[in-house]
Amino acid sequence: MKLRRLLDALSVYLPLIVLALLASGSWWLVRSVPTLNSPLANKPVRQDPDYRLSDFSVKSFNQQGQMTREISGASAQHFPATEALHIEKIRIFAQNEKDDRMNAQAQKGIASDDGKQITLLGRAQAIQHPRDTRPQIELHGERLVALPDEDKVLSDDPVRIIRGRDVFTANGMSFNSNSGEYALQGRVRGSLMPKTSPP
Repeated sequence: MKLRRLLDALSVYLPLIVLALLASGSWWLVRSVPTLNSPLANKPVRQDPDYRLSDFSVKSFNQQGQMTREISGASAQHFPATEALHIEKIRIFAQNEKDDRMNAQAQKGIASDDGKQITLLGRAQAIQHPRDTRPQIELHGERLVALPDEDKVLSDDPVRIIRGRDVFTANGMSFNSNSGEYALQGRVRGSLMPKTSPP
């Protein structure tokens, strides 16, 4: 059950721009992934991994048979001592009924068993693809932390945000998916490109 909640939270948390998009149906993996462990009472906590996954992929489909989410990784290890799942080369795809699409990836993902915190490490990025008049939005950083219960994405490390042709950099960031607002911290730089008039 822990793994099911964990992978479910991964599908909800990650992307800076689409936390609200992924929030609906946040328990989709509960019916998809079998229970992998049942800890016994008074049993010493293991320091080594209690289970491993290799070249795995978990998908979710809507009632029309359209794939809405996919989480994949080259490998994963669960550590009961820290109650966290470590995923190598994590990849996430999400799509809703409005055809909003998002891709996110990092060299490693670390997610707590309760799903309250998911950390992306190493070349982390989240990309919301353009639709209609909305430009493509990208978030890049070496470390991004998602707090699904608080609808926030945080970073205490340098971040780079690209919205269309505009580019911002900062030493840290706090993003609230409910309001759509983000606060850039530390040394902030921005490059705003003039809007082009339609022909």
